[in-house]
Amino acid sequence: MASRQYELVYILPPDSSDQVVADLHTQVEGVVSRMNGQIEKHEPWGRKRLAYEIGHNKEGFYVLEVINGSGELMKELDRRLKVMDQVIRHMVVRVDEEKKVVDRTQTKRRTESERRRVKRGLPPQRQPGEGRQAGDMDETEDDRFDGVEV
Repeated sequence: MASRQYELVYILPPDSSDQVVADLHTQVEGVVSRMNGQIEKHEPWGRKRLAYEIGHNKEGFYVLEVINGSGELMKELDRRLKVMDQVIRHMVVRVDEEKKVVDRTQTKRRTESERRRVKRGLPPQRQPGEGRQAGDMDETEDDRFDGVEV
């Protein structure tokens, strides 16, 4: 069974006490540990305005949990969170695929930039103190932005 990384965000009523947040985290932690998962990060985001009203609530208390585990673990968490009265909404997103795509894109851009630099007779990586030149491309820019202040 492959372990994947997921982000779980759940929203509690805005008047939830720290104890309610801690209790819910403990319940999530219990399910994760029983099903051989691991919580990588627990981050209470605090009270935020909801995009739309949910059950007479205009605000909610947001909590992020980054979890490494199986799909079965996430199905079980999803099932449990659906029946909890104190959870207004929750969402699970698998994030490990996104990281692979980003890494692949950055690597492709870097090798393309190095190839162009070598073709022009320059060292593959830009040297410290070397200014930008036409045709240079860093990891987040495209050639069409050269010389244009963004």
